[in-house]
Amino acid sequence: MDEPARTALHDAVLDWYDDHARELPWRGLSATPWSVMVSEFMLQQTPVARVLPAHAAWLERWPTPAALADDPTGEAVRMWGRLGYPRRALRLHAAATAIVERHGGEVPASYDDLLALPGIGDYTAAAIASFAFGQRHVVLDTNVRRVLTRAVSGRELPAPAVTRAERDVATALLPDDPATAATWAVATMELGALVCTARQPACEACPIATDCTWRGAGFPAYDGPPRRGQAWAGTDRQCRGRILALAREADAVGPAQVEAAWPDAEQRERCLAGLVADGLLTQITPGRWALPG
Repeated sequence: MDEPARTALHDAVLDWYDDHARELPWRGLSATPWSVMVSEFMLQQTPVARVLPAHAAWLERWPTPAALADDPTGEAVRMWGRLGYPRRALRLHAAATAIVERHGGEVPASYDDLLALPGIGDYTAAAIASFAFGQRHVVLDTNVRRVLTRAVSGRELPAPAVTRAERDVATALLPDDPATAATWAVATMELGALVCTARQPACEACPIATDCTWRGAGFPAYDGPPRRGQAWAGTDRQCRGRILALAREADAVGPAQVEAAWPDAEQRERCLAGLVADGLLTQITPGRWALPG
């Protein structure tokens, strides 16, 4: 893409974002780095609508990393509620503890320091550095990847995992100015979330529709590796969720409660063992479990 086309793409997306950005508590000048960090953990595989009340409750109880680190891990799991993937609560607690130990309780601004925290990978480190500190990093979440794959590469959906070619495209498009690059990252993310959606993209509302390579090619269908859906009913994930829900509501749960929650004995025992191994439950006595202290 030549420089005039690159500039036109930036201008169109950034102007659209100025007019259509949602007001979210982890955005804007009043958002603390800790608020941004909590949101990034919660938003992994969870819609914004479900995260909003959980994020508000979390920040009210634990307004700083030190406040969270002072509480047991079990309280983080309890507060996580029904957001799903509760190991994220353990990772966030571990990251908060490391922030207190290594950075005086302040979320670090450095990408490398963020990446070194427990539970933080490339995407999360780049997102926090960009959104909390206005730095220039490639931020590749699902929405950004979909926008760039369609607009530049002419395919309906990105590969299941980030490719080198995909990262190269994103790097080449990243604005040179750090503050503009940070806004570009959140703007493309918002465009993917609100307009360039996975199933029913609203091309008529897209600011770059006329320059979209995928649209110009006639919307060719995805022809990559099969994409697995997120099964739920009857899965170990559902079983684990029901057991954890019991533990969140009581000091301890026993065999009768767990059996009533999930009748399949083999699956139930497997999930109990997995929850203990993952640190989400503690076996306090034979046949009794609780959130970790």
